Amino acid sequence: MQEGVPAYLAQLLRAQYGEETAERIAQGYAAQRAVTLRANTLKADAKTVREKLAAQGIETSPVAWYADAMIVHGAREDALTGLDLYERGEIYLQSLSSMIPPLLLGAQPEENVLDMAAAPGGKTTQIAALTGNRAMVTACEMNKIRADRLRYNVQRQGATRVTVMNVDSRNLDDLFSFDRILLDAPCSGSGTVQMGSPRSRGQFSKEFLARTTKQQEALLLKALRLLRPGHEMIYSTCSVLAQENEEIVGRALRKAGAEVVPLDLSAFETVPRLPVSIPGTLCVAPDALHEGFFVAKIRRTK
Repeated sequence: MQEGVPAYLAQLLRAQYGEETAERIAQGYAAQRAVTLRANTLKADAKTVREKLAAQGIETSPVAWYADAMIVHGAREDALTGLDLYERGEIYLQSLSSMIPPLLLGAQPEENVLDMAAAPGGKTTQIAALTGNRAMVTACEMNKIRADRLRYNVQRQGATRVTVMNVDSRNLDDLFSFDRILLDAPCSGSGTVQMGSPRSRGQFSKEFLARTTKQQEALLLKALRLLRPGHEMIYSTCSVLAQENEEIVGRALRKAGAEVVPLDLSAFETVPRLPVSIPGTLCVAPDALHEGFFVAKIRRTK
């Protein structure tokens, strides 16, 4: 396996996927990941964004499965964050993989939507854009500093129907109910590793994983209590580990009246995938364009 993969993570990957697929994941960690963004359609359409970037000498290419997303060529994040269109909230720098959960959530105008772990706001503001600012979105973040950053991004992106709550969503009153819920759960970050990058995220130890999976299960069970019967939610993580993905979903389904809804992945043929143990879920393989990411759609049945 590639040098630089944390030892405990390498052990888990080999145990889950076998040597060949674990090596493929490690190669994804070693790749320099492209800068990607989406046009914030609350303020600017994708065509206008592409033209403005081209005028600054920044070339982009489209993403087959999302007309508002684009891949940046020949420029890194700092070249984009200094632009006026960034400051005006016309673009949002976001990984391609993290754009997938809001798309699959399918929120509709006038629905009540909960984003349970919302900071820094990429998925929250994407939901607002996808619904044309017509869904009522509640965005929770338990850390005050991160909640302040979330408020800033929501305001800059023009997401006018988002209510930010500085609260641990596990503590929301069960009297709340929502039409759709996005739970992008805190995780180990095993899908986001970039070897050699000082910005690479991820914590890997048996103790940390035990704490994280306990939190994930509690969040998912809470989500299913807050979700209206017959309605659907998305559970996602930026992890490729079954302990944080299929195992969490499986335990929650056994404890709650819920079922997995198979994802329609017909639009995502170009997205690299890893094998999953629950049919109808998605695990994105890390590579030069994508972070590792898991997505499952769940319906409350009673």
